[in-house]
Amino acid sequence: MSDAIKVSIKDHIGTIVFNRPESRNAFTLEMLEECSSILASFRDAPEIRVIVLTGAGESFCSGGDVKKMGQATSVIQRKSDLWKRMQSVPKTLATVDKPVIAMINGDAVGGGMDIALMCDIRVASEKARFSQAYVRLGLAPGDGGAFFLARLIGLGRALELLLTGDFIDAQRAERIGLVNHCVRHEDLEETAYGIARRIAALPPLGVQTTKRLTYESFQSEMITALELASSQAALMTTTDDHKEAVAAFRERRKGTYKGV
Repeated sequence: MSDAIKVSIKDHIGTIVFNRPESRNAFTLEMLEECSSILASFRDAPEIRVIVLTGAGESFCSGGDVKKMGQATSVIQRKSDLWKRMQSVPKTLATVDKPVIAMINGDAVGGGMDIALMCDIRVASEKARFSQAYVRLGLAPGDGGAFFLARLIGLGRALELLLTGDFIDAQRAERIGLVNHCVRHEDLEETAYGIARRIAALPPLGVQTTKRLTYESFQSEMITALELASSQAALMTTTDDHKEAVAAFRERRKGTYKGV
């Protein structure tokens, strides 16, 4: 593992930290491939129930490392880099049923904002700012911003941010639904990890199935969504964790869950 990404695991929570504070955590293609590999390992690790993404220092992520842009030898090579390497993170996240929380400690710009958008829950410091800055460089959003942003805040608001590249602060981001919570900077970790711990204490299969069902339902017609929901809900009643949850409720104690 490179020094550009730090990883830790505690209390069933896996944390990934972009660790290039000297460059405001700008990412390279190699960093994104490494992040994707870590996400896949967290996805497959039974002891991890929630994932937190954040940045070191004063920024969450300033997007792609501009100094290394334009190095592709051809348009085809650039397309390949985007499809196979830069977009490896959202493609891997699409396979991760465990909740992913973006702990946004500072500016999230361009591809860095896209990474925040890919997560399930976003908790932002009051110091954070957001910008879809691609147009300022004569670019189009290449890492999913055009897909995720409109689904999150609506088409009109998304287009304004995408077409102007303007910065918005964390308070406005909370008002328009871009982030779930805007908190004092000193309360950021407590809030983000508090949410993570509450989720991690719940039956993991129920949590993961609920996340998957929600995303599938969001992109389905009602009858299809209800059919899927009936199947998943029925399956959950057969799990040991469901039986333990019912017993814990009746006995007024905390449940002990194994993810089976």
